[in-house]
Order: sequence, then structure tokens, then C-alpha cells
Amino acid sequence: MQLRRPLLPGGPCPASPLPALLLLLALQGAAATPARPGGPQDSGWQKDAVLPHGLLQQAARAALHFFNFRVGSPSALRVLSAVQQGRTWINSKKEYQVDLVFTTERYNPEKGEEHLGKCSAQVLFRNEKPRPVVNVTCTRFIEKNTRQQKDYLLYKHMKQLKKSLDVVSMPDSHGHIDPSLRPIWDLAYLGSSYVMWEKTTPSLHYYVAQLSSVKQWRTNEDAIDFDYIVLLHEFSTQEIIPCRVHLVWHPGKPLKVKYHCQGPQAPEEASGTEEGSAVAPT
Repeated sequence: MQLRRPLLPGGPCPASPLPALLLLLALQGAAATPARPGGPQDSGWQKDAVLPHGLLQQAARAALHFFNFRVGSPSALRVLSAVQQGRTWINSKKEYQVDLVFTTERYNPEKGEEHLGKCSAQVLFRNEKPRPVVNVTCTRFIEKNTRQQKDYLLYKHMKQLKKSLDVVSMPDSHGHIDPSLRPIWDLAYLGSSYVMWEKTTPSLHYYVAQLSSVKQWRTNEDAIDFDYIVLLHEFSTQEIIPCRVHLVWHPGKPLKVKYHCQGPQAPEEASGTEEGSAVAPT
């Protein structure tokens, strides 16, 4: 004869509280475990209390160089205005991941124009290696139709040139850029943005100092085939680094860049295939 456990008044016998308690403790433990920012849980990453000097500005510059390259518009170039906030993580390999928000300005601002707006970015510096991994999003971008019209006017101007460009230096010895050559400078700066992003490390950053040679190559394709030598000023070492840059540009299409720089830290050649992504502005 089988004995049955008597039921308690009001319903069936309640289950043991031990499994529920263990589940609750497990959930609390998972919530307390820090996660690597922007990725899966990784206990090797921790918030860095002491930032390397200038790391937030360094990350903002790298993100902006990458953004300018990805947008591919000489009419919509941005420069860094100010870093508003940021936080940094470090792992056992001395890699830094930086989350930050910064403001930008037009590279060629028009009279009375204010800040373009904000950008948010996540930048990963793999120790002292160049070419940081970038994800960046910017808002309040220049009006799309205006940008497309300006880009097309530049494109049309270069395609209608009766002879290829052959400029010795820009700016000249007095720091002056002829207004008729300003669009050419902007296009060269656009291609140089790719070079500066690739060469950036946590301790090295670059600015365009001068174009020592500018030439346009005639091609049978619709794109502008453009070749120039840019002198990059590296601020940490105060060195001037010449880089030969070749770019292929067509309005509305991805920019293609190849380059070769003198110096021990430069890759022999680079192209427009890169790691990371730039999100289209909203």
C-alpha cells in the first residue's frame, strides 16, 4: 500500500526554497560582474583611474580622422573643437579602450557658423601600435544636398581643367593658399585624414603642415585620380614626415587611398580597406 504525503491546507506542498535562492544569488553575482565596455564580459578589462596624458584628445583626433575619411567629402571636413567627456579601460596587454563625446567645427567655417555638433566614439588603442580601431557617430552634419552640390562643383572643376595640376607647394612660404586652390587643399586633406588615422598611436599624432607637390593624373574613368606629397607634423617628436599619397575620388563613392611615408613607423603601403566602422551621421 502506497503512502501519500498529506496536502497542506490551501494547495499543494510548496517547492524547496533552495533552488530559487541559488538562482537569485547567481543573478546578483552576474549583475555585479563588470563587463568589458562595448563587448562581452572580460575580467581582464578594468576602468583606468589614471589616464595617460592627452589620451582623450588623442582618441578624439583619431576618431575624427577616420570619420572624415569615411564620409569622403572635402566639403564636409570637421576639426576637433573640445572633448566633453570620456572614460577609459585598460587590460593586461596595456591596451586602452576609450569611450568619449566631443564637439566639432567645420574645417572651413562660414561666417557666423557655430559648432557642427557632437560626436560619440569608441576607440581601441592596441598598446603602442598604430591604426586604432574606431567606431564613431556624429550628429548635426552639414545639410546633405548642400554637401553634394559643393562636392560636385569641385569634381566638375577638376574634370574640366585643361591641363593637370602641378603645384610646387601649398601653402606658400607666407602661409597663403590661393582661393582657387583651396578645394584642392581640402581634397588633399581628406586623403591625408586616412594617413593620420592609420599612423596615430596613444602617444603620436599628426597635423598637415604643407603639400610639397600636387599633381592630377588623367584617367579614362570618371573618378579624380590625384597624387601629392604631404608633409605631416608629428607633435611628440616635432618631426616633419613626408608621405606620398595617391587617392581616387568621386562624389558619393568611397574614397580610395594608398600612401608611402618615410620613417620607421610607417607601413610600406596602405589602402582604403580598414578595420572598424564610421556610422552615417544623423
